[in-house]
Amino acid sequence: MRLEKRTQTSKLSLMLAPIGAIAFTLLVSSLLVLWAGAPLGQTYGLLFKGGFGSVFALSETLTRAIPLILTGLSATVAFKARLFNIGAEGQLYAGALAAVAVGGLHGGSSFGLPFWLLFTLMMLAAALAGALMLLGPALLKAHLGVDEVVTTLLLNFIMLLLVSAMLDGPMKDPTAMGWPQSVALQGELELSKLIAQTRVHTGLLWAISLAVALWALMKYTVLGFDIRALGANAKAAAFAGVPVTRTVVLVAMLSGALAGLAGAIEVAGRTSYVTLDMSPGYGYTGIVIAMLAALNPLGVLAASVLVAGVLVGADSMSRAVGVPTYIADVMVAASLLSVLVATLLTQYRVVLQGRGRAA
Repeated sequence: MRLEKRTQTSKLSLMLAPIGAIAFTLLVSSLLVLWAGAPLGQTYGLLFKGGFGSVFALSETLTRAIPLILTGLSATVAFKARLFNIGAEGQLYAGALAAVAVGGLHGGSSFGLPFWLLFTLMMLAAALAGALMLLGPALLKAHLGVDEVVTTLLLNFIMLLLVSAMLDGPMKDPTAMGWPQSVALQGELELSKLIAQTRVHTGLLWAISLAVALWALMKYTVLGFDIRALGANAKAAAFAGVPVTRTVVLVAMLSGALAGLAGAIEVAGRTSYVTLDMSPGYGYTGIVIAMLAALNPLGVLAASVLVAGVLVGADSMSRAVGVPTYIADVMVAASLLSVLVATLLTQYRVVLQGRGRAA
């Protein structure tokens, strides 16, 4: 058995690939639900209702989707250039720390600056912190060929240790009664609510705007063309005159900045301070979302809401029928694997050697 490159890919197969991936995901999840002894229809009904069945459920889904959109965009732009950024989790925390450093550490003083300017500086600091975290691995890859998967992954753990040290040291909130959390942002720097009496905040508008802006950049600008060319074939892109090193650096800065903004918006919109459990793996889930969206920035919006709905709905489903909430993680992981396999089969066919048959 071997894989053989297809001479052409039909539009029908591209349309059927995600449908088949979703069907496979539901099949795998159904087997687990039945194994747990829960009614299948009721379980899926509660999952959907918990994520989208009411104003409160939808508001929680949208709130959870905001950081996922930003980390999904971070992975999308990096993966499009074949810069495999696995460090969005650490970059998110770097952005959150930078936001609090600018917007909270000075004890209520605004340095004599108007709050709109201080808010702008806070967001710029968060974006820069995330960008600088990815810049090192990008330069190591461009000049020395160091695998960025390893370096960005390890930087996640280094950043979490730094966060722990800061929360027990210079950024510790003296009023938290020993609880490891940072000082809070000034109230004026927090994002306002989009829907009254819910947690949905204007960070959703930021995320949507950045998704549209990234889509336009990728589709209509020279940098977007360079990124696509680099991702298609780095050697051919260099031969055609694409500045490879400069493009890699710009992609790294953009990808890291988006993840850093995810941390700042999460602090300004939801938590008001940094804790070690502020992110339940948003950086890693962003990779799944980018792949589900086929590295399309607009697709990231839909994929983020879908994944957030599954994660939120799993909580109410678990309480009602006794299925562990980990079923949501299984569904997300299975969807990623099935999408990857389905995409692979649209470009390659399986050839059974010895019989001369292909699938």
